[in-house]
Amino acid sequence: MSSTRTSSGVSRSSGSSADSSRLRRWARPAAVRAAGVLLAGVSVVVGCRAADVDAVTPVPQVLAFLPWLLVPAGGAVVLAILARWWPGVLWGVVAGGLLAWFLQPYGEGEEPEGAAVAKVRVLTSNVEFGWATAALIEVVRRERPDLVFVEECEYACQSTTRRELAEEYPYRQAVAGDTSVGSVILSRFPLTAAEGVPGEMGMPGAVADVDGHAVRVQLAHPKPPLPGQVNLWKRESGRLRDFADRYRDNGPVVLAGDFNASQDHAVFRRVLDTGLRDAARLAGESREPSWPSRTTPVFGAQIDHVLVSKEFSASRARFLHLDGTDHRALVVDLTLHREQEPRRS
Repeated sequence: MSSTRTSSGVSRSSGSSADSSRLRRWARPAAVRAAGVLLAGVSVVVGCRAADVDAVTPVPQVLAFLPWLLVPAGGAVVLAILARWWPGVLWGVVAGGLLAWFLQPYGEGEEPEGAAVAKVRVLTSNVEFGWATAALIEVVRRERPDLVFVEECEYACQSTTRRELAEEYPYRQAVAGDTSVGSVILSRFPLTAAEGVPGEMGMPGAVADVDGHAVRVQLAHPKPPLPGQVNLWKRESGRLRDFADRYRDNGPVVLAGDFNASQDHAVFRRVLDTGLRDAARLAGESREPSWPSRTTPVFGAQIDHVLVSKEFSASRARFLHLDGTDHRALVVDLTLHREQEPRRS
């Protein structure tokens, strides 16, 4: 009896060991394949970011969420460790390190040295086909910005803002249009019409008289990088870059709106390379997401921006929820400084 039990026990143990061995033989290659697929996808996007290109679909769409690629990269490292795939571990660590490096704020962050001459509060909001117009008016009355940039402000939105805000904002520059085409700049300061930036959606421009100082203001709203229109997005973003370069060292500039791009897109970094600075970055909010509003602030991308020339500093940036739109509004507090006279030797 004892011999039978021992024999039976050995038989069961041997079967269990064989099953475990087969499972390990199957699991390790599967883990290596899964880690490889994850790392390959992450590496393509990180490689485009390192090469300073936006490439083609789906790279521009994924670049908007670059920080969250740390999740699949981390998962791949765990799988590689479990599979004892050491080249994969090294691959994942390198990819994760590059991602962490690119999380740093991009662009200049120096404070202007000249004396402060004016305070300016700026609000930009994409009201999504005008659906968030009522919420926008409520926020504008509460926050009392001096300049308001409104994207996707179609006919009804423009009529409503004129009726409800004309007393507080007697000056405006608009491009009329339906759905996403219409846009408007509202101002407490006197505005003089200026040439806007051409695009499929309205991008009006003006010169604001800010306490006796001429400030070029321009609304930004290029087409988004949807599949099939990435080249159009690049062209229109390039026009914003050309605008910024044209006004380089040519007086104070505020370029604000829905750029449909984050600091991880090459087209947006090229705008910053002209010398404009991102006000949210100056105020310490370079990674706070503005879209899509239903998942912010936990998940999303910062594609709504207020860019300013070197004459401005920014002390505060806030992203506000508005009912009816998939974008959060951005409010920034700016200070306009007198341009520093060059030192004479």
